[in-house]
Amino acid sequence: MGTFTYQGKNYEVDEKGFLLTTDPWDEKFAEGMAPQLNIKQGLTKEHWDVIRSIVEAFKTTGICPTVYETCRTNGLRFQDLRRLFPTGYLRGACKLAGMSSEVGRVGAALHPASVPGTMDFMSVYGKAYKVDVRGFLIDPEEWDEQYAVYRAVDMKIGKLTDRHWDIIRYLRKTYKETNRIPTIYDTCEANGIELEEMERLFPDGYHRGAVKIAGIRNE
Repeated sequence: MGTFTYQGKNYEVDEKGFLLTTDPWDEKFAEGMAPQLNIKQGLTKEHWDVIRSIVEAFKTTGICPTVYETCRTNGLRFQDLRRLFPTGYLRGACKLAGMSSEVGRVGAALHPASVPGTMDFMSVYGKAYKVDVRGFLIDPEEWDEQYAVYRAVDMKIGKLTDRHWDIIRYLRKTYKETNRIPTIYDTCEANGIELEEMERLFPDGYHRGAVKIAGIRNE
């Protein structure tokens, strides 16, 4: 945990620079944080349209919109989003819009009693997997294909196709090599996939769908 200060105002943030809660957010936070996210020339109208659409969607629904929804709302293509927010959707646009990393990953705000690191157990065919309050696997080493198959059914995706497995295995391999979840930009480019196909494959979202099924959670 820490403090981010801009123009005399302090904001409580986590170790990755996300606001701890959405309540303190204001446009000054976005202005001050932007240079740290490789947006060196300041926020343009295009940036603000995206940021404000995320803020408004969250105010209306209590849920952080998926990358698919935000792109549709703002008429953006994959390349546009990457140009505007080079560090990623969750780590860029959502962070600037004041979403906490927990809200960005799970969608709805967590119950106040829910604290990061809280464990639960998910049992699949007799094997127990430790998951956090958001349903993410706590230890990526516990992951196996059985877990992915169960998660896909639980998310109403159904049977995983070869295309699903391409994405899942790419995420697993890249995370193992770099200890970092690749951005949606990296994943789409590495697998020759557009956002529309990603949405068809993982309709719950990139982090809430593909990343969760792949059993990783370090955001």
